[in-house]
Amino acid sequence: MIARVAAEAASKKLGQPIVIENRPGATTGTQAVARAAPDGYTFLIGAAGVITNSLLLKDLPYTDSDLVPVGMIAVAPSIIVVNPGVPASDMAGLVAWAKTQGDKGVTWSTAGSGSTPHFVAEMFKEATGANVTIVPYRSGNDGVNAVLSNSASVTSEASIVVLPQIKAGTLKAIATTYEKRVSAYPLLTTTAEQGFPTVRIGHWAGLLAPRGTPEPIIQQMNVALSSVNGAEVHDRLAASGIETAAGSVADFAAFIAAERQRLGALAAKARMGEEQ
Repeated sequence: MIARVAAEAASKKLGQPIVIENRPGATTGTQAVARAAPDGYTFLIGAAGVITNSLLLKDLPYTDSDLVPVGMIAVAPSIIVVNPGVPASDMAGLVAWAKTQGDKGVTWSTAGSGSTPHFVAEMFKEATGANVTIVPYRSGNDGVNAVLSNSASVTSEASIVVLPQIKAGTLKAIATTYEKRVSAYPLLTTTAEQGFPTVRIGHWAGLLAPRGTPEPIIQQMNVALSSVNGAEVHDRLAASGIETAAGSVADFAAFIAAERQRLGALAAKARMGEEQ
């Protein structure tokens, strides 16, 4: 959804069409853009994998330096959710309950090894000292279904995925791991507000270009992306739980660098790469 809405907004700003081409596979699209001519006609709408793939996967067909940042687009805040039968309604309660569950601790489903939900689970373990059994599923929806069916107790997923179930009462929200509250569900507090500031991550989307793309083109695309912050697009995305986050090229570059260092340290300590 973010890709489609951002492309529509940027296309209006540029006065020319933008075609979204979906590439299956974890690294296929990234590799295609990394190898594309730096002529301003090919860009990547990337997510966390832009940062985490090189931290966790061996023998990637591209390097981090093959792509350059253009701008952040939006963030779907991550929300920690539990099965309604779990006797906890906030982070403190979840930690307390987890510590009653013996050596196995709580079962935390994820969208697969190295996914954003996997990082949330590792952050939770690091911040709380609670025992957590992490169970990777093939997709975020599968991880959520595991909690709905009580095969797992906890997961985290993008707001756009879990808000319908939260509002229907089939999932219980514990906290959002984003830096601010979700516009579509403002009563839910952040992990930082609840005293767990290191449990912090979001499902972001940003634009990147092949290395060597001329700076004027990068700046032009960055300006076009700023249109997602307009009221019409903002409200359209916010209704689904997505927060617009367009900013400067420098801001996006700094974000990538900081997240690569922060998540890299966590991945190394938790030995996440050994699970791939």
